[in-house]
Amino acid sequence: MIAYVRGQVTGITLNSAVVDVAGVGFQVMCSPGTLATLREGHEATVPTSMVVREDSMTLFGFVDEDEKSCFELVQTASGVGPKLAQAVLSVLSPDDLRRAITSDDVKTLTKVPGIGHKGAQRIILELRDRIGAPRGAATSQAARVAQAPWRDQVVQGLVGLGWSTKEAEKATDAVAEHAQGTPDVGALLRAALQHLSRG
Repeated sequence: MIAYVRGQVTGITLNSAVVDVAGVGFQVMCSPGTLATLREGHEATVPTSMVVREDSMTLFGFVDEDEKSCFELVQTASGVGPKLAQAVLSVLSPDDLRRAITSDDVKTLTKVPGIGHKGAQRIILELRDRIGAPRGAATSQAARVAQAPWRDQVVQGLVGLGWSTKEAEKATDAVAEHAQGTPDVGALLRAALQHLSRG
């Protein structure tokens, strides 16, 4: 398969670019974000994923390997083909996609044209254990919060008061910014309860 193409960009359209590789022009289907990084007449290296069908062979191009791997992974979910996978990455960055899937954020996924409520739930269910955590700087902060011992105490406290685990975790995330230094678990529990009563 063709893992990437490197050469001069000889043409750009609304949804694709042509890259001249040793005299052969490869048409690469790209998202608007990827096309924005390319300049006609300039050299470029574009990571690609080749999709082979009975009647066609299509190259999809990406900004980087991370975007490419997300494109290929999303297609393993039921009902997601290459065009829908590309639409996902046109709307969401790889880290936004990871955050949406790992936090059960159906609303964010339904921003993608072609993904409805049930489709978003299916993608979350099928990819949650394989998508991995976001890789950006914000992630490490989120990971630290997720691992903090006070977090489990607050979640368990809310569950003990009759809230579901999902509701308890969301409320705990909402008050996490107040957990500086050695947090007061009681105060955080009260803040989480206030958040739930407002919601």
